[in-house]
Amino acid sequence: MLCALICGLLAEMGVKMNQIEKLKEIVDGTDNIVFFGGAGVSTESGIPDFRSVDGLYNQKYDYPPETILSHTFYRSRPEEFFRFYKDKMLCLGAKPNAAHLKLAKWEQEGKLKAVITQNIDGLHQAAGSKRVLELHGSVLRNYCEKCGKFFDAEYMLHADGVPKCDECGGAVKPDVVLYEEGLDDKTLRDAISYIRNADVLIIGGTSLVVYPAAGLIDYYNGNKLVLVNKTPTARDGAADLVVQGSIGEIFAAL
Repeated sequence: MLCALICGLLAEMGVKMNQIEKLKEIVDGTDNIVFFGGAGVSTESGIPDFRSVDGLYNQKYDYPPETILSHTFYRSRPEEFFRFYKDKMLCLGAKPNAAHLKLAKWEQEGKLKAVITQNIDGLHQAAGSKRVLELHGSVLRNYCEKCGKFFDAEYMLHADGVPKCDECGGAVKPDVVLYEEGLDDKTLRDAISYIRNADVLIIGGTSLVVYPAAGLIDYYNGNKLVLVNKTPTARDGAADLVVQGSIGEIFAAL
């Protein structure tokens, strides 16, 4: 029985290495890659998926994350919104992982045209990526709703209660897209253009269930669609290559 288990693990490892080799061939053969990423890219840098709810969560919060991170909740219960936001969304000590670094390297080499991300942590830019389309905004940008003054994430983290502008006293809102809010039109148009014109589209760290962002991949017209994720996605059947596992480990091997 032990022998069968070991043989099965070795076979699984062989399949995975073969998939990584195929991905390396695809990457080596093009200079027009677009990467579309989700929460799984950031979790490997120690940033928890805000949707994950455990027993401790229910002891601290009376509402699910999707309710707290809505426009209605932000307006009606700003104190509770920012208690959650500072606790769960501001992970300012996180560092880029191997996936972030590899993508930045590909861009420097002229292979990667753009990173399209659903994440709001700024780790792609921290790794050195220049052309990053942030579909859901960034915690690193915050603006006074009254006078428009900019504030960084440290200001938000250390503010008492609801962050207020130090000039006019207005509320300071994170530049992130909350539930019930629309995505930025220009960012959407640019993302569609990059995806539509890509030779290779690599989708990583996302289960492709968050819309409208997940629907953007329907604009891809090429024949080298690659999915890299720890678990199966609804789009695996449409992909030309599926590589399951840690995106950081997989990208480090390329």
